[in-house]
Amino acid sequence: MEPLPSSPGGATDVPVVTQPGGGGEGGPPGSTPPESHSPEPEKQGGPRGVRIAAEWIGLVVLALVIELLIKTFLFQAFFIPSESMVPTLRVHDRVLVNKLSYKLHPVHRGDIVVFKAPEGSDPGIDDLVKRVIGLPGETVSATNGHVDIDGKELPEPYLPKGTITTSFSAVRLPPDHYWVMGDNRGNSKDSRVFGAITKKNIVGRVFFRIWPFSRLGFM
Repeated sequence: MEPLPSSPGGATDVPVVTQPGGGGEGGPPGSTPPESHSPEPEKQGGPRGVRIAAEWIGLVVLALVIELLIKTFLFQAFFIPSESMVPTLRVHDRVLVNKLSYKLHPVHRGDIVVFKAPEGSDPGIDDLVKRVIGLPGETVSATNGHVDIDGKELPEPYLPKGTITTSFSAVRLPPDHYWVMGDNRGNSKDSRVFGAITKKNIVGRVFFRIWPFSRLGFM
């Protein structure tokens, strides 16, 4: 048998023998490499998904509660369905009503108000919008084409020039009652038809037009 060749310096190369099922690098022969345990991603619909869904549900419920509180106690939008307040308000206008106004101060003459439709108004309509003309304790009438309050002509600068108010007999307003009329005097069912309204039936004061954008603004 021939001797193994020697490497320079006299060192002898020794063949490496791998054991069957030999261990991985750095491990003892016959050992199995350790398995790597990477964190598994959370399954869709797991705890994180439930948490996000709960947060969204909470936000939606909170928004609905806030909207309900605002609509009930502060502001409410109304749609104008008729021509009774032309030219001040036109058909399809949308307005905001302040429900807090008359809890802070009295109803003023000239205010535009939304109120619950009384008996004698058009069926199927829940709310009406008109202008306050007469206040509690006053006597309201119309003669010679204009409104009189306690026998004196009422200036109405908000009416188009040449507007004629049809005559009606004098009406004495009881406490807490208001005489309301549409600015379109020839096409308005108002206190001349259903009488004076009570303060408890007033929803609030119209203070802002929100539609159309071309006529957006305070009133």
